[in-house]
Amino acid sequence: MYNDAYKGKTVLVTGHTGFKGSWLAIWLTMMGAKVVGYALDPYSEKGNYCASHLGEHLHADLRGDVRDLETLSAAIEKYQPEIVFHLAAQALVQTSYEQPRYTYETNVMGSLNVLEAVRAHACVKTVVMVTTDKCYRNDEQIWGYRETDPMGGYDPYSSSKGCMELMISSYRNSFFNPARHVEHGKAVASVRAGNVIGGGDWSANRIIPDCIRSIEGGKPIQVRNPKATRPWEHVLEPLSGYLRVGQRLMEDPVKYATCFNFGPQLKANKTVMEVVQTLVEYYGKGSVVDASDPNSVHESMLLSLDVTKAYTMLQWEPYWSLKEAVRRTVDWYKAALTTKDMYAFCVRQILDHGDHRVE
Repeated sequence: MYNDAYKGKTVLVTGHTGFKGSWLAIWLTMMGAKVVGYALDPYSEKGNYCASHLGEHLHADLRGDVRDLETLSAAIEKYQPEIVFHLAAQALVQTSYEQPRYTYETNVMGSLNVLEAVRAHACVKTVVMVTTDKCYRNDEQIWGYRETDPMGGYDPYSSSKGCMELMISSYRNSFFNPARHVEHGKAVASVRAGNVIGGGDWSANRIIPDCIRSIEGGKPIQVRNPKATRPWEHVLEPLSGYLRVGQRLMEDPVKYATCFNFGPQLKANKTVMEVVQTLVEYYGKGSVVDASDPNSVHESMLLSLDVTKAYTMLQWEPYWSLKEAVRRTVDWYKAALTTKDMYAFCVRQILDHGDHRVE
C-alpha cells in the first residue's frame, strides 16, 4: 500500500483515541509505521480504540491535550516523528453550541500548537492537517464546494474549522512556503472530508451511534433532522485520501502542499432519514421516529463536496457505495458484541477496501 511510503517511518497521530484517528493508526501500523499516538482518554470504552486494543500495537500511546504546547513539543522531541497527522479536535456541532470556548481553544489554538511544534522541530517533514467539509461558508448551494470556495461557518464548530483552514494557509505561506521548501524542508496539506460513518464511533449526538444505542436499547431511533442532506462516506474513504496525500507530500513536497476535499460519489448525498432507514434494514431490527424540532439549534440542510481536485491530482476516488458503507458499519457494531479480536476485524475491513486508485 502506498508504495511502502510509511514503512519504518515514525508517525505522530494526534487524536488517535478518537473514531477516525483510531482507524488511521490501525492502517498505519498495518503498513509498518511506528505510530506515536497523542490524545485525550477515549470517549467511550466501546469505541474503536478500546475495542481493538489499539494501544498494544503502537510504538507509543501518549495522553496529552493539543492545547498544551509544552507537552506536545516534548512528545515530538522524544520520539522524533517524520510525519504528523493532526486529527485531535472537538468534532461535534451540538457540543460547540454548549462549549464554544472549548471548541475554539481545541480546534484553533490546538492546531496552532501543532503547527508551532512542527515549526520548532526539524525532524518533522510531512504534515497532514484534518479539518472538515463544514469549513466552507454554507450557502445551501446545490453543487459541491470546491477548495477555492470561501471559508465560513454558522455554528462555532464549523467556524472553528474555517478559522483553522485560514491559519493553515497562513502558516503555509509564511513559514512552510512550497516555493522555499529547500530552506525549511517541510510540506503541509489540509484535508476536508464529508460526513464519515463507520464502526467504533460512540460520540453523543451523532447519527450512527445514536441509532446503535437506540436499537440495542430497544428504543425507537429519534431522527432530529431527517431532511438534512449530507455527503456520507465510510471512514476508510477519506483516510485513504489522507494517506495518499501524505505519500505524495513525501514524493513531491512542492506540488502537493495544498488542500484537498474527500467526499463520496454524488449519489451518496442522501438525507439523514434515508441513511437511518438503510441502517435499520441491514441491522435487521429497529424502528424510526421523526423527532424534528423547529426550536433546535441551527444545522445546515444541504452540503456536498466537489472532489475533482483529489481525482485529478491524486488519482483518488471513493470506492464503497453508501449502501456498502452502511453495511460495513453495521458489520462492525454487530461483530463488537461477540468478537474478541476487533483489531483483526478492522484490518480485514481495511484490506477489503485497500488502496484504490483511478486507472
